[in-house]
Amino acid sequence: MKLSHHSVRLFLVPLIFLILLPLSGCWSSKEIESLGLVAGTAMDLEKGGGVGGELEQEDKYSNRDLFIITNQFVTSETTGTVTKGGASQQKAYKNVSETGDAILTTLRNMILRIDKRAFAEHSKVIVIGEDLARTLNLQQILDFFLREMEIRPSGYILIAKNRASITLESKEPKDIPAYQLVEIIQGHKRTTKILPPMILAKLEGKLHSGSSFLLQNVISANGKNKFSGAAVIEGKTKKLRGFLNEQELQGLTWITGKGKGGLVESFDEETGQPIIYEVLKMKSKIIPYVDGDSISFNIKIESEGRIAENWVISEDAFKNEFLKRAEKTAEKMVELLVKNVLEKLQQEYKADVSGFGNKLRIEYPYVWEKVKKDWDQTFSKVPIKYEVKLTIKDYGTVGN
Repeated sequence: MKLSHHSVRLFLVPLIFLILLPLSGCWSSKEIESLGLVAGTAMDLEKGGGVGGELEQEDKYSNRDLFIITNQFVTSETTGTVTKGGASQQKAYKNVSETGDAILTTLRNMILRIDKRAFAEHSKVIVIGEDLARTLNLQQILDFFLREMEIRPSGYILIAKNRASITLESKEPKDIPAYQLVEIIQGHKRTTKILPPMILAKLEGKLHSGSSFLLQNVISANGKNKFSGAAVIEGKTKKLRGFLNEQELQGLTWITGKGKGGLVESFDEETGQPIIYEVLKMKSKIIPYVDGDSISFNIKIESEGRIAENWVISEDAFKNEFLKRAEKTAEKMVELLVKNVLEKLQQEYKADVSGFGNKLRIEYPYVWEKVKKDWDQTFSKVPIKYEVKLTIKDYGTVGN
C-alpha cells in the first residue's frame, strides 16, 4: 500500500520534532561566565564574636563563637590575565571570607559580596582550622556539607595546624591552592609520612562509629603547604585531641601495615653510617588475646624491601653478613617508631586510632560488647607487644 505525500508529511513532521527535542540543550544548564566554581573551603573559629548583624540579640548570644568561612573561587575572570606591560599575572583564584554563627547562613551572606553564583559541585577539599576542630565536634561542623546535595561526597577533609584560611593562599599567581592540596594528597602512596586520604563520604561513617580516628594534617608557611603527621580525632567528643608528628605517623603506618612505600633511615651499629631501607611491600597483623578480664595484643610486622642508599663503603653490600646486619639495623628503627607512637596514643592521647578495638570486636565479640563504651580508656592500659621482620630482597647493582 502506497502512502500519499500528505500522509508521509503528517508522519515525518512529528518524528522530526521528537528527534530535535533532546538536541535543544540541557534545561538546567548554567552559563560558565555566571558561575563562581568553588575549588575548596576553609573554616576557622572566631572566639566570642557574637552573632553580628543589625538585629538586637539577647545577652546569652553575645559571646557566641563564630565561623569564618573562606571559599576559593575559580571564575571566568581568574584565568591569569596579563597585566599592563606583561610583567605579572593576576591570581588564578579568588578567596572570599564571611563570618557567621552557622554554615549555611554564613554562605548565604557571602552572596552579598560576590557577583557570581557559587557552584560547589567541583569542590575538592574542606580544610578545618585547629581552634575550630578543638572547640566544636566535627559532626556539627560538617552537618551542612553532609546534607547538601551539591557538595560532592568525594571531597577530601583536612585539619590545618593553626588557621585553615592560610592553606588557601599562594604567592604563585598561576597556582590554585585547593587543587595543589589534592595533588599532595596523591603522594601518600610513595611515603609513610602522609596519611591515606579521608573523603567526606567515608568520614560520615567514622563519626557515627564512636571510635577515634585520624585525619590528614596540613601546615602552611610562607605561602607553601606541607602535609606533616596527622590529627587525632577523639571518638567520644568528635573533637581534635592532638597531633602526631611525621615519625609517629610512620610508626602508626607500620602498625596498620597499610603503607604503600616509604623509607627507613637507620644507622649501622659498627660504623655509624646511614643505611636507607626502601619499602617494597609491608604487612601487619594485630592479634588480640583475652585471659579472663585481661586483654592484650601482639603485632607481627613484616616487610620486603631494598637497600636504596648505603654509606658503609667498607663493607661488601653483596655479602649475606652485611645484609643481615642492615636488616637488623632497620628493624630496630621500625621498633623504635612503633614504641614511640604507642606511648603517645596510650599514655598521652588515650585514643585507639590504629584498629586494635576492631580486631578485638572481630575475634572476641562478647568481650568487645563489655568494653566498647569506654574502649579508649581501656586501650590506654592494655599491654601491646610487637615483632618486626624486614627482609632485603634487592640491594641494587653496587657491591664492593
